[in-house]
Amino acid sequence: MSVSIQPMADFYPASEINAASLSHFGLIEITGEQAKTFINGQVTTDILTMTQEQWRWGAHCDPKGKMIASFRTFLLGERLFMLMPKTTLGLDLPQLKKYAVFSKAELTDVTDNWKILGLYGEKAAELVTKHFGELSHELSVIDQGAILKHSFGFMVILPLSQAQNFIEQAALEPLDNAVWQALEINAGYPNIDSQHSGQYVPQMCNLQAINGISFTKGCYMGQETIARMKYRGGNKRALYILEGTTKLTLSTESQVEIQLEDGYRKVGNVIEVVQQGERVLMTAVLANDTQADAVLRIADDETSSLTVKALPYSLIED
Repeated sequence: MSVSIQPMADFYPASEINAASLSHFGLIEITGEQAKTFINGQVTTDILTMTQEQWRWGAHCDPKGKMIASFRTFLLGERLFMLMPKTTLGLDLPQLKKYAVFSKAELTDVTDNWKILGLYGEKAAELVTKHFGELSHELSVIDQGAILKHSFGFMVILPLSQAQNFIEQAALEPLDNAVWQALEINAGYPNIDSQHSGQYVPQMCNLQAINGISFTKGCYMGQETIARMKYRGGNKRALYILEGTTKLTLSTESQVEIQLEDGYRKVGNVIEVVQQGERVLMTAVLANDTQADAVLRIADDETSSLTVKALPYSLIED
């Protein structure tokens, strides 16, 4: 999920309205009489209590509680959708299908049928309202598609033909997906890709802080490990937002080092990164006691420097 951005004042343009083509995401559609109950028994979020006006974060884990994929989920009528990076969709869908044979649920990769756009900027809400009407909920159903409201913008998900009409009518020139990735990184979102599939329990990527884990619903894959980590402790990792400089071209294979009294040692992995020349913005999983003033750098680049940015949510649990 490593990408480069064209030169700009910051990691994303500050125009009144900006659009990004979110080609790095894919969509799984789940239909059938037991679609919701089947997925509810597989993932961390509570599908059965989700309404037509909500979207939620969630994770699908292996039996040991390690995330195969993190995702956003929402309903369009009776159809359930899971939105996630394409690289993890390719890993996750076969795992879900393996258990779906015992349920009346059909899972399909429908990525090619949809266009996903990211809209942000001071007048983005005005544009969305003009074309689709007032948006008063987290999720709005529009033109056989959906709009997912975020604190920093809107995800517009439309069938291909309708999406093209919207782009033309709104006179949009969609940018690379990297500008939207920068916004999601600043939001502390846990977009894991195939490089880190099967490595982390959801709490290690802050899913509990963004309402991506239900601790009150019925059983699901990996629940025992996830519940034990909450009630008995033991989690020693968390997702951090880092920014800084490096001479290397980074990817999700890159690692972060921390300065200790006896030198530097590796402390964690890059989860998602955008890069503009030598400047970088990323999420990384580090030790959860990493201090805000920690001296960090990229492994294999002694000249690099990284600083910790404040998360927009709290990791302190009730």
